[in-house]
Amino acid sequence: MNDDKTKQERATEAVENYPPHREQHILTLYVAGTTPMSLRAIESIRLICQENLDGKHELNVIDIYQQPELAENDQIIAIPTLISKSPNAKRRIIGDLSNTNLVLVELGVRPKT
Repeated sequence: MNDDKTKQERATEAVENYPPHREQHILTLYVAGTTPMSLRAIESIRLICQENLDGKHELNVIDIYQQPELAENDQIIAIPTLISKSPNAKRRIIGDLSNTNLVLVELGVRPKT
């Protein structure tokens, strides 16, 4: 791997090598109320799903203030956190999800061109 490449460039290259997705993605996004970072994460993941998952997803948004027991069960220690439970192994992405290519790499999804 070339050290001169940015994280974004490496993510873009990795995403381009993924095969098209065919399975259902089950996504859970944990947020903390209506903080700016939580709102950005919700907007980002909805847009990513709309543009890249062809309706082959289930997205659940959970506010840790309203359902703290769910956050505890999934051992959430940072907010926002996206958990993908399928089709690959359980994956966690922490942050506002604004870097689409990095999110797609973690989900194992090739972006639509």
